Amino acid sequence: MPTFTAPDGTRLAYHPRGDGEPLVVLPGGPMRASAYLGDLGGLAAHRRLVLLDLRGTGDSAVPADPATYRCDRLVGDVEALRVHLGLERMDLLGHSAGGSLAMLYAARHPERVARLALITATPWALGLPATAEDRLTAARLRKGEPWFEEAFPAFERWLVGDGDFDPVFLPFFYGRWDDTAAAHAALEEEQTNDEAGETYGSDGAYDPPATRAALAAVTAPVLVYAGELDGGPRPELARRAADVFPNAEFTVQPGAGHFPWLDDPDRFARRTAAFFDGA
Repeated sequence: MPTFTAPDGTRLAYHPRGDGEPLVVLPGGPMRASAYLGDLGGLAAHRRLVLLDLRGTGDSAVPADPATYRCDRLVGDVEALRVHLGLERMDLLGHSAGGSLAMLYAARHPERVARLALITATPWALGLPATAEDRLTAARLRKGEPWFEEAFPAFERWLVGDGDFDPVFLPFFYGRWDDTAAAHAALEEEQTNDEAGETYGSDGAYDPPATRAALAAVTAPVLVYAGELDGGPRPELARRAADVFPNAEFTVQPGAGHFPWLDDPDRFARRTAAFFDGA
């Protein structure tokens, strides 16, 4: 397991998977260990994935200052990884909450980004959160599922603040609820640093007007990738994020939820590999 040192001295770990040109991958959660990403549906057959464990997650050390879990402060860790890898410019992929970190990195270091993919990334950094109604609208698309009648009321109560998180509604985050999805979901709690997750998007993490202005000048190609059934973000919200970039393409994976590489691995790997190959 290779490691490097962050600007404040925190030891950070990353996990290489596959061969080929490196692709730096930022996990979501927020603050979930990168193990949940696996090989991104076989993308490791096309690129050497460099899966970063953000500080305080996975095999990375806990920082001395927990305030450094804030998203904008993690940008320095990403830049330190680029320097450690010896890359003049790097391809970058951010999933979910990691998409906001990827956007902040691109805004601060546009000259270091070769290509950027934002995978089912709620654009908090742009001031575009997924609302409760966004998530409920997406959830209603699953009305024909056998688990819907039990899951939807619990999901609705949680979203409006009248109930606790309940595993019964985890199927809404996956396009296909099967044994693979259930096993993936079961690991979330042990893989996530909840304290760090609460700090990730805390006050001061985002400056949407400044980020929008900076990203409007980013010339690197950008792929904004949405899942048809995802509620955070819904495709309509993801498209609004794509509009911020001058050189973006937007795609929706049919039947996919928040983890599209699990729902249709071949389709996901082909589409993202083609983007990073410039095809």
